[in-house]
Amino acid sequence: MQKKRVTFYVDGFNFYYGIKGMSKHKPDWRKFYWIDFVSLFEQFLKEDEELTLVRYFTARPKNYGKTKRQNMLMEINKKINKDKLKIHYGRYTDKPMTCRVRSGCGGNYMHWEEKETDVNLAVKMIEDSYNKSCDKVVLVSADSDFLPPLRLINTIHKEVEQMILFPPTQFASPLQNFGCTVIDMGKYKPRWNKSMLDDVVEVEDVKFRKPIEWAV
Repeated sequence: MQKKRVTFYVDGFNFYYGIKGMSKHKPDWRKFYWIDFVSLFEQFLKEDEELTLVRYFTARPKNYGKTKRQNMLMEINKKINKDKLKIHYGRYTDKPMTCRVRSGCGGNYMHWEEKETDVNLAVKMIEDSYNKSCDKVVLVSADSDFLPPLRLINTIHKEVEQMILFPPTQFASPLQNFGCTVIDMGKYKPRWNKSMLDDVVEVEDVKFRKPIEWAV
């Protein structure tokens, strides 16, 4: 029997902050920044399903250190997983903000705001459903802004099954009540443990070392 083709759509911003939120009260979760994406999501498949592709949507941080760590993680994942992983980059833009603390300092500062990633993700979910390149779409996010594309797929591509994975510490009632299977990834720590990268990974004669900032 031919297996169902499953594509995962990862909201990288939501995914990252989910792990960060969990590590605040469970510090050992910090190690899961250093993760094999494809291996992790494969563990949420059923026996009659196969992972076709992981689409990871993110933006490069403004901070040099964070960008360097992110680039390394993406590079090692691309080398390991090859055609099973595609990374889609949006961008960060500066947004002027006014301090509104009770003391009323009224000072101005710059805030970084992520742009394009959510739209890119929504477009790809709809495009892949339209092109029949997958039988099931899995959204990895707890951002309720993704309800409209999910509803659209459910309306015009009823043959495409849907599932939602909430990153650790992330939750959204509108998505929870959407009507498809919803799984809290934070409840499945053993699956994360199975998907951790070694502290030092050598691929194609290149060695990658886990950043000390992600050590437990």
